[in-house]
Formats: sequence, C-alpha cells, structure tokens
Amino acid sequence: MSLRMIAFMVLGLVFLYGLFTIGFPFLLALLTAIFLERLIGLLMKYLRVGRLTAAAFVCTFFTTVALGLTYIIGFKIVSETIEFWKRAPEYLNNANAYLQDAADQTLLFYQSLPPDIADQLQGWLETGVKGLTDNLNHIVTAISGYFLNVAKTIPSLFIFMFVYLIALYLMCFGLPRIYEAFLNLFDKLSRPKIVTVMSDLKKALLGFLMAQIILGMLTYIVALSGLLILGVDYPLAVALLLVVVEILPVLGTSAVLVPWAIYCFVTGDPHLGIGLIILLLVIAVSRRLLEPKVIGDAVGINALATLISMYVGFELIGVIGLILGPVVIIIYQALRRVGILQFNIKLG
Repeated sequence: MSLRMIAFMVLGLVFLYGLFTIGFPFLLALLTAIFLERLIGLLMKYLRVGRLTAAAFVCTFFTTVALGLTYIIGFKIVSETIEFWKRAPEYLNNANAYLQDAADQTLLFYQSLPPDIADQLQGWLETGVKGLTDNLNHIVTAISGYFLNVAKTIPSLFIFMFVYLIALYLMCFGLPRIYEAFLNLFDKLSRPKIVTVMSDLKKALLGFLMAQIILGMLTYIVALSGLLILGVDYPLAVALLLVVVEILPVLGTSAVLVPWAIYCFVTGDPHLGIGLIILLLVIAVSRRLLEPKVIGDAVGINALATLISMYVGFELIGVIGLILGPVVIIIYQALRRVGILQFNIKLG
C-alpha cells in the first residue's frame, strides 16, 4: 500500500469522525434527504411539478409528522413523569412507614436475643442500612445530575434541530447537484467505482437506521410484555420510556429499572423488585444477542465483524464509535470490492 493511499485513508477516517460529531446534523439531513428522494421523484413524475415544489411539500410533510410524533411521545413521557413526581411524597411515606415497621419488628427480635448477639446483629444492620442509604443517594444524585445536564443541553438541541431542518430543505432542493458535484471531484475512470461505493454506503446507512428501529421495537415488545405480566401501572408509557433511555448514551434501561427495583425492596414488595431485575436482564441479554446479528444483516457485514467494529469503535472514541465502527468496515469492504483498496499479505 502506497503512502498516498495511507494518507487518504487517514484523512477519510478524520473526515468521518468529524461528520459523525460536529457535522452530525448535516449527515442526518443528508441521510433523510436520500431517504425522501424516491418520494420526491414520484411526486415530480406523477403530479408533474418541479423539484422545488415537490421537495418543499415532502420536507414539510415529513417535518410535520416527525414533530407531531415527537410531541405526542414527549408529552406522554413528561405527563407520566409529572404524575410520578406528584406521587413521590406518597412513595417516600410508604417507604418510611415500611422501614419504621421493620425497625420495630427488629427491636422486638433483639429483645429476645442475648445481649452480645443482639449488639452484633444491630451493628450489622446499621452498616447495611447505611450502605443502602448511601447507594440510594448516589443513584438519585447521578440521575438528577444526568437530567440536569440534559436540561442544560436543551438550547443546543434547538440549535441542532434548526440547523438540521434548514439543511434538510436545502439538500432536498439540490441533492442531484450535490451528487454531481461530488462525482466531479474524481476522474472519469474512477467515477463508476465511487458510485458503487456510495451505493453500498447508502444501503448500509439506511439499513443501520432500520436496524435501530427494529431493535427499538423489540425492546418495546419485551418491556411491555414484562410490565404487563408484572401488573405495573402505565405499562405503555413505561415501556416507551425504557426504549428512549436505551437509546440515550450512558443511561440504558438500568437507569429506570434498578432504582425502581430498589424502591420495591425497600417498601416491602420483593416480588415486583425481583421481577424488574429479571426484566432488566432479559432486555439486556436479548438486545446484546440480537444487536450484532440485526445490524450485521441490515448493513451487509457478518455479526462477528459488526460486534468487533462496534466494540473497538466504542473503546477508541466512545458512543459515536458504535456507529462509526461498522461504517468503517462497510467502506473498507466496498473499496476492496471495486478495486480501489487492494493489498494482500505476502510471506517470504
């Protein structure tokens, strides 16, 4: 492999990293524009309207539907969260009452024991209660801190959405020109190869998005089934909340189910607490087992390569590496297939 090819590969990786971080709103707008391109073409063909009109109609329709769904889902989650916090004092009172009753029962038990044994058991109990209290405070502080950080990012989120929507309209208006301008960067002999690489990358990225939708639906079905079996309140909203926190970095379903299970144990409902822990394990195991296979089938690489690329990407650059890792493998395979990237190890 020549130094020139190595330099191009390094620059390409740096460009991809920047695209998936700073340039993510533009990347998302480009993917959405590619996804909507067929619908725009159908409107232009059957309604005989110009590209500007068709693109404006499709973008507006897509934006309206997306914002509507976001509002409905967000409103449901926020309303259920507000209802939960309204009932939080009741939950705390129940927990305090249970702990007080447990303390009274423990005191009666101590009085029936020899003094040395009673003192030793009391010391163990105090240590256990202190450890449980410290862990609960740590969990509450961590969750509160996370949501506080999320609240601080709301202005940035609005800027992201504004940039994304403007970029979406502009890219839908001029996607063919953007495509031609990109191809003009290469000589005529290289263009068919670049077209093949771009086609593979397009299919893989759209497949990746579809894979995430499938995984989200599977998580929702598993969570909803488990919550219905456990007989909890608001199973539809809670299952949706679990899907949302599973998508968010760092949190995951454990951020909801673990504190909930601890609360159940503290308030004297161990059956529900055990059920929530089992549900957490089922969701985590099923998603970890299915994720490499689903993503691998969707993007066109085998499950082992997907798993390795996601793990290496995550270890190197964090959460964004979970997406960028498979993308690098896809581009590598496409470049080898069209003959742009050819090297073999020769021994002796």
